[in-house]
Amino acid sequence: MAPNDPKNGGGGGGSGFFASLASSISSLGSAMTKSVNGLVGYEGLEVINPEGSTEDAAEEANRGRWKQEDRDGYWKMMQKYIGSDVTSMVTLPVIIFEPMTMLQKMAELMEYSHLLDMADETEDPYMRMVYASSWAISVYFAFQRTWKPFNPILGETYEMANYNGVNFISEQVSHHPPMSAGHAENEHFTYDCTSKLKTKFLGNSIDVYPVGRTRVTLKRDGVVLDLVPPLTKVHNLIFGRTWVDSPGEMIMTNMTTGDKVVLYFQPCGWFGSGRYEVDGYVYNANEEPKILMTGKWNESMSYQQCDGEGEPLPGTELKEVWKLADAPKDDKYQYTHFAHKINSFDTAPKKLLPSDSRLRPDRYALEMGDMSKSGNEKSSMEERQRAEKRTREEKGRSFTPKWFDITEEVTPTPWGDLEVYQFNGKYLEHREAADKSEDNTDPKSIPFNPWQFQDMST
Repeated sequence: MAPNDPKNGGGGGGSGFFASLASSISSLGSAMTKSVNGLVGYEGLEVINPEGSTEDAAEEANRGRWKQEDRDGYWKMMQKYIGSDVTSMVTLPVIIFEPMTMLQKMAELMEYSHLLDMADETEDPYMRMVYASSWAISVYFAFQRTWKPFNPILGETYEMANYNGVNFISEQVSHHPPMSAGHAENEHFTYDCTSKLKTKFLGNSIDVYPVGRTRVTLKRDGVVLDLVPPLTKVHNLIFGRTWVDSPGEMIMTNMTTGDKVVLYFQPCGWFGSGRYEVDGYVYNANEEPKILMTGKWNESMSYQQCDGEGEPLPGTELKEVWKLADAPKDDKYQYTHFAHKINSFDTAPKKLLPSDSRLRPDRYALEMGDMSKSGNEKSSMEERQRAEKRTREEKGRSFTPKWFDITEEVTPTPWGDLEVYQFNGKYLEHREAADKSEDNTDPKSIPFNPWQFQDMST
């Protein structure tokens, strides 16, 4: 095992240069976090400036998207939730939202899906892990957006058709707790995910725990990859400029061979040092390092063959495996070009499901800049969802997802157990029939309809 092995939390006193550098950066980031407690009379408030020091935290607190009166009112409302999971228990104002749902955000993993194609095509088992883990890292540029996506309505879906050969479907399969399931497929891979986000509200920040299971099956050899991502921390929710960090380790395991990638996302340190940096190794089944990986999750990732001590092999050099595509400048919601495609009807299939996220009136109103209408539509749908819950209870009915089935499997995660949903294949039958249909209805004219009970009076 390599010195300062990431699987041992960076411990040990080995001499490997790469591992020592990664360990030093990690320690610096952990030690130098900047914060101010009890700022301007708000007990328990922490304001963290990723670009400065403690001296300017008070100034940082007055920045951000909130007006002073809005900050004060929201802080008074949210104080009672400190320490709680606020995933779905709090009604939030649309001022903090982006015009996208969590189901759509799941699809952002498909932007660089060509890396999974390359993982399937290569015969090198360690390069397979390099390609696949770089794919998993690539979405973090999108995840740094500071706007909150809409929580999906129970039964809501999102479809994306033939993006670089990939078809994607996701569905909100549970409301309490909020859970989503997703499936994507092309000629090289299948992607399956069950997601149950868990949060902990800490006052001016929130920890987001990615309780979930993500599996990728590479079709050529039947290799199954399992992904465990790091948690995400959102800083300065109310006071200061909101920013996102994902400190900790990402582990991708080849469940077929036992090979593994362990990558450390360095925490933000003094004056922003270490922010965005990712370092780690590809290991074989005997936990021997084979390839080192390094880069920044908001720019690019590179790799290099290494020896058993984690040192670069003589005669080798760092090679870039992934680079961030150009993004629109000064975009209001920090969207990538791909994020705009996700919201667009250009990526919608023929006979779009009426439960699709694109059709949500609150999401669309926000996209059009009508915040008042968006807030009203959001409140109306949330009330309809509560009414449906009451109706189910009165009728002794339960909700059954259309495209995913609950299994008997309960899988452990670092943040709690997870009930696993699996793709049932019915969507493929639906899509085949829809594609053959002569119905050319403009999808924009379809009313949003994820509801279980169409007539609430019966």
